[in-house]
Amino acid sequence: MTLNITGDTEADALLSDNPFALMLGMLLDQQVTMESAFAGPLKILQRTGGIDPASVAGYDPEKMVAAFQETPAAHRYPGSMAGRAQALAQAIVDDWNGDTTSIWNTGDPDGAEIRRRLLKLPGFGEQKAKIFLALLGKQRGVTASGWREASAPYGEQGSYRSVADIIDADSLAKVRETKQAAKAAAKKK
Repeated sequence: MTLNITGDTEADALLSDNPFALMLGMLLDQQVTMESAFAGPLKILQRTGGIDPASVAGYDPEKMVAAFQETPAAHRYPGSMAGRAQALAQAIVDDWNGDTTSIWNTGDPDGAEIRRRLLKLPGFGEQKAKIFLALLGKQRGVTASGWREASAPYGEQGSYRSVADIIDADSLAKVRETKQAAKAAAKKK
């Protein structure tokens, strides 16, 4: 299944074909629109020539910041996010032999174990780990037992809570509505 997150065919194809690019998009998904965050990996690939854990981890840090800063910027906070991208890549190199899919494939883990593994990665807190696990289950074919429960509430079938639920422009609009309603409810408290 080809992802349809960014509205850019080339960026979505990269996310669909490259598990590290998808994980990097998830890392970048903060304080920018989802489309912008998930389009970031293509920008990095085009500017650095590589989008695998080893090449990102080994890229000169100053040049990585410059790649993030180039117009249009890969993120609103290019300096800190370039460092986080390299830290994530290095963790995958060190802990998973550079194979992003090992995080959810090695040892036939259940959903709770995949979430624990994601939580150990730089830049992945509880919410981000749950959303990414839901994205893996809903759109990338991960069938680990208990993945819906481990990603709750994002794994809920038929929900429109996160990037895990975006398959087209209509579902993107529904996710935005859900997020706006949640922000409005939080302000009332």
